[in-house]
Amino acid sequence: MRGMESTTERIRAICLRLPEAAERLSHGAPAFFVRDRKQFVMLWADGHHDDEFPHLWCAAPPGAQAELIAADSARFFRPPYVGHRGWVGVRLDRDPDWTEIAELCVDAFRAVAPRTLLARLDENALRDFLELP
Repeated sequence: MRGMESTTERIRAICLRLPEAAERLSHGAPAFFVRDRKQFVMLWADGHHDDEFPHLWCAAPPGAQAELIAADSARFFRPPYVGHRGWVGVRLDRDPDWTEIAELCVDAFRAVAPRTLLARLDENALRDFLELP
């Protein structure tokens, strides 16, 4: 990793590939929304409050937050403000696995996106898998 700009660009590239995803600042940090309404990921490049390390907050399906924290509490945590809704915090300062980060962002999108966009996401994934034009 070449610094936080690289991390921000990586997160942006992952999130903006999702159908009708948009980026805008929220509370001074890059945040990603479905159809510019429902937030699914927030990037705290410089940390936030007591968590003075770069990290993401991701929407998550029911039960995922507890499962991830139980599996690896050094990387995952319950974020303030949105943790009570099941969102999960992910540290980015410990050599993140970018495939895993991408999966978490897609899962976050899936947790808030409408069915029509999920169908488009699945259609695109199948097309990519089959290498169709």
